[in-house]
Amino acid sequence: MKIYVASSWRNEYQQSVVKELRVAGHEVYDFKNPAPGNNGFAWKSIDPNWQSWTPDEYVCALDHPLAESGFKSDMDALRWCDLCLMVMPCGPSASMEMGWAAGAGKHVIIYIPALREPDLMIKMANFYCTDIETVLWEIDKVAASTDARE
Repeated sequence: MKIYVASSWRNEYQQSVVKELRVAGHEVYDFKNPAPGNNGFAWKSIDPNWQSWTPDEYVCALDHPLAESGFKSDMDALRWCDLCLMVMPCGPSASMEMGWAAGAGKHVIIYIPALREPDLMIKMANFYCTDIETVLWEIDKVAASTDARE
């Protein structure tokens, strides 16, 4: 399956999830390393003082070529994927990616190995659980049902 992993740069589980999915034979979009030689988009690439921006500075930065390129990379991958796996805890970008995927009719799974705060809207997902083995089992189940339809 083609899987988009939605999470946070600060999520300590994200990289091991990407690795496990690839070991299981899936094609995985990793926003931290979307292509060889590309370490993904980070606000600090635009301005090392990004955390002290005013709202106006933030709005201006959204039009920066690096922000445009990072957004295009992530959106292209969301369109490409068969399944979106959101790895919690995460922030607003991952939540928006998950919501977009759900609205686009993609299969959505939420993996909850840790919790920053409860979020009711994860109920948009097709499946959610707290252990990676069950996540992998569910992905295999989705892949098998997708293969059967083709």
